[in-house]
Amino acid sequence: MNDRYNAYRSNSLRSQPATTVIDGAAHRVLRNTYMLLSLCLGFAALTAGASASMGLPSPGIIITLAGYFGLLFFITKYRDRGIAVALVFALTGFMGYTLGPVISHYLNMPGGTQTVMTALGGTAAIFMGLSAYALVSKRDLSFMGGFLTAGILVAFLAALAAMFYNIPALSLTISAVFVLLMSGLILYETSNIVNGGETNYVMATVTLFVSIFNLFTSLLQLLGFASND
Repeated sequence: MNDRYNAYRSNSLRSQPATTVIDGAAHRVLRNTYMLLSLCLGFAALTAGASASMGLPSPGIIITLAGYFGLLFFITKYRDRGIAVALVFALTGFMGYTLGPVISHYLNMPGGTQTVMTALGGTAAIFMGLSAYALVSKRDLSFMGGFLTAGILVAFLAALAAMFYNIPALSLTISAVFVLLMSGLILYETSNIVNGGETNYVMATVTLFVSIFNLFTSLLQLLGFASND
């Protein structure tokens, strides 16, 4: 009798869907990531505001790419050292500075303040919604990694082509694609942290910050175009 009951109980447990519980290590990475991310977002907002208020010019595509990839290289190299946090602030501050002239451009357009605030609110809503889904569902979304990497690379190269050849329609299409890709990246990275795939909060912070940054600028371009129609 007991043997039959134990066999039935074992089969019932095996038939139930598995659930994932955030362990202590993943919880620490998640906590540290969100703490550092919030500080970096605030710092980037300060540098963007200072850049916009002082009317600083755009650094240009070459300096922007050199600064971004150069700082990203050193963050990756020193990811396990204390200096990595300072480098993350340097990267996010630099990206905030590059965002200042962009925000100034849209603020000077008719209805520009509403456009910027709508893009900011949309970015916040998308990030919080997707993060909440990944945290609550605890689904393993690691299968998205290869697709996102390939998609971001193709979209990045297409964006450079649209910029150099001045193709507005292609730029808008790429912005729409980037909204989808960055949304997917937020889901992927948050899921990666929850499921223990990402154990370095510095790299997790950089990934989420870049996702939020590109999501905001893409929404800004789409909304700015729509408001001019």
